[in-house]
Parts: sequence; structure tokens; C-alpha cells
Amino acid sequence: MPQPQPPAGPPDPADNPDHPRHPAAAAARAADLTALDRVVTGCRACPRLVEWREETARTKRRAYLDWDYWARPIPGFGPPDAPLVLVGLAPAAHGANRTGRIFTGDPSGDLLYAALHRLGLANRAESVRHGDGLALHGVRITDPVRCAPPDNKPTTAERDTCRPWIARELDLLRPTVRSVVALGGFAWQALLPALDAAGWTLPRPRPLFGHGAHVTLPARDGGPPLELYGCYHVSPRNTNTGRLSTTMLRELLRTAARTAGLDPAEE
Repeated sequence: MPQPQPPAGPPDPADNPDHPRHPAAAAARAADLTALDRVVTGCRACPRLVEWREETARTKRRAYLDWDYWARPIPGFGPPDAPLVLVGLAPAAHGANRTGRIFTGDPSGDLLYAALHRLGLANRAESVRHGDGLALHGVRITDPVRCAPPDNKPTTAERDTCRPWIARELDLLRPTVRSVVALGGFAWQALLPALDAAGWTLPRPRPLFGHGAHVTLPARDGGPPLELYGCYHVSPRNTNTGRLSTTMLRELLRTAARTAGLDPAEE
């Protein structure tokens, strides 16, 4: 015999895309990147991610016991008129979830910002904490998932729920962005529907990810096309095994920067 079920609670705004707190509605209401970066930090649409990011902040890692963890969604970082955008996966539990800035305070960020500095696209090689003076030149960095996920593995539903944030970010960047680099296969797959939503036309069949993959996406409004590049993620797993070397990373970033109209430094 079926067991009686408890009465349903109030509807969760995360399930209603028209609710002003839902990512789809909240992102659409952001008039510029400053507003988007502000409103995204209050998102609580994914219960599992909210629980994990906050639990990580309570338990902490021994090396960071004196830190007051950020423990909220991470906004993008970089100028609002950047012609080059780099897209990762999600914040690290004891990296950006601790420091409040994307790719900051973890080995992946150490490698990425050192490469950008070597190319003249960042004013310093280290990214330690929010407010440390780091500035990017012509580059914006963002993630398709804004909260730290358990085991660094967002679910498909979490990725899709979070999509309006990056889709709106790319839409707001359309006047200036010319190149996008997907750091890893997850970023590539998450980017394709976001780029489509932001106004670029995707080829059929959908382009496949690979290091050095490159596809030109026409703008549906007749504006400049977008150059999409694939790059292995800057994770220790890839760098420690030699799958991604610092030379490979710099060469790909240099190519994407030149395509975006920037003038990266030579070796």
C-alpha cells in the first residue's frame, strides 16, 4: 500500500524561472556587468551547492583556519570591455570559495595568472586574495557554475540552472568580446548553449572539444564573429602529468589574445 506523503512545502523560487530570485530572471534584470556581478553573489538556486560551499567554509582546511571564507557564488573577474574571455569549470572549495575571486588561492589559478602575466595580460603573476592589487588587461575570467561543487563535479541540472548567469555575462560582453577560451571539456560543453543564448550561431554538428580546437561563430545580429578555442584545463591533474605544459598554455592564450585584437608579449 502506498505510504502517505507529507504535505508539500512552499514552492522553491529556484524552480520558477519567472521568480525574481531565479537565475534566469535575476540575470535578465542585470543592466550591466557590475549589476550582474553583484546579484550573482546572492544566488541560492542549487541546494546541494549551497550546502557544500557553506559546509566547506565551516569546516575549512587546516592551512586556512584563520580565513573567513567567502562561501558564496563567485562573480566574473576582469574589465567589462574585455575582448578575450576565459571560461573555467567552477570555484575550488578552498580556492575561490575561500578568497571570493575566481581562480584565486589554488594551484590552477597560480598557473593561469602566471601565464597571463608572462603574456603581459595581468599586472602580477600571483593571485592570493580579493583586493591584492591584481588587475587583468583585456581579459575577463568566468565560470559556467558559480558555486564550489562536491568533488569538483557539478550535476547537469546544476550546470543548466546556473547557465543564465554566464549567458547574460556573454551577452553584456558582446560589444567587445572577440575570443573565448574554454578551459576544459566541461567548460566547452557548458559554453555552447550559453553562446547560442547570447546571440552567436553554432554549427551543426556541434564542434568537439580538444586542446587547440578552434571554431568561428557568426553573430546572429550581423556583428563581428566570435572565435572559440579549446584548452586543456589548468588543473594539477593535467599539469602534473604533462598533458598541459606551461608552453602549451601560453601559446594557446597568445593565439586567442591576438585574435581578440590584443598585443600579448613574446617569449
